[in-house]
Amino acid sequence: MKGVVFPGDRRVELMDFPDPTPGPDEVVLEIRASGMCGSDLKYYRAPAGGGTAALGFAKGIQGPVIRGHEPCGVVVAVGRNVSPRQARIGQRVMQHHYRGCGVCPQCATGWMQLCDEGVDEVYGATGHGAHAHYMKCPARTLVPLPDELSFETGAAISCGTGTAWGALHRLGLQGDHTIAIFGQGPVGLSATQLAKAMGARVIALDVAPERLARAREFGADAVINPKETNDVVGAIRDLTHGLGAHLSLDASSSPAARRQAVQCVRTWGKACYVGEGDTVTLEVSPDLLRRQVTIIGSWTFSTVGQAECARFIADRGIEVDRLFTHRWRLEQADEAYRLFDTQTTGKGVILPN
Repeated sequence: MKGVVFPGDRRVELMDFPDPTPGPDEVVLEIRASGMCGSDLKYYRAPAGGGTAALGFAKGIQGPVIRGHEPCGVVVAVGRNVSPRQARIGQRVMQHHYRGCGVCPQCATGWMQLCDEGVDEVYGATGHGAHAHYMKCPARTLVPLPDELSFETGAAISCGTGTAWGALHRLGLQGDHTIAIFGQGPVGLSATQLAKAMGARVIALDVAPERLARAREFGADAVINPKETNDVVGAIRDLTHGLGAHLSLDASSSPAARRQAVQCVRTWGKACYVGEGDTVTLEVSPDLLRRQVTIIGSWTFSTVGQAECARFIADRGIEVDRLFTHRWRLEQADEAYRLFDTQTTGKGVILPN
């Protein structure tokens, strides 16, 4: 089969790999949709020869890794120890793209990325991912895809949309809240869409006019371009009767946006960070202590949360497929990532089969 790899320096190659065969506790998926996520770009942009460990992961396979960590497809093979309750041939599934020990308290509750023994594999980073015709993974990492949802929606939930869902729940979002969402890339735009479905008022921020226009389409009540606004925090306060937002979410990874995300919330407010990397500098007393502000870090979601997100979207008929502005064949991966690297477009998805 063919699989997409990143040799480094913004290059993409389509390489030949053996078709996978499941081990005793594993399954093989025929990939129907493999989403493109902003966190893929750190591997795409990495220097050639840096290796996976140099990108932050100490464990994993040697040699070229098939990329793509938003898998969705159909089970086509099962190992001998896999019960029908875990997986069956023909089942439509998403995949939780981490493998931990499987028995510690974190793994047992579906948080395999927080495994007490250290995560063994991150599919698409240290283990073969979903930018290929087939993918092998443990049966315990599968999450059923509701019949009402497309494979593309399932791919979005498998990371970007699921990450937004997890962050909104960590924040305790309610329908009477106003939330400021910094960054309207795939995760931020998903947060805008979900927050509106939960009844909240959304203030969307981004430096790209194209992304702000998309946020409007997805229900944002107000939009702010920090490049065109001298006082972002003041602008948010003006939209909230001088009080500030109840909640904020940073999906941009920008140090300035992270600082503003804390400063823009009202007394007793909460700010959540989901964007990976970089730093933030805060004045502890005025920004935090003397306003009783809570800062939350949120890293993706559990298998339970992934299933709950899918059910919420199915029950409310949320059009997650609208996130995708570009659909690509496997052999178009180079063109796909060159466009995605501009970070001005919407979400892309690769359709291998």
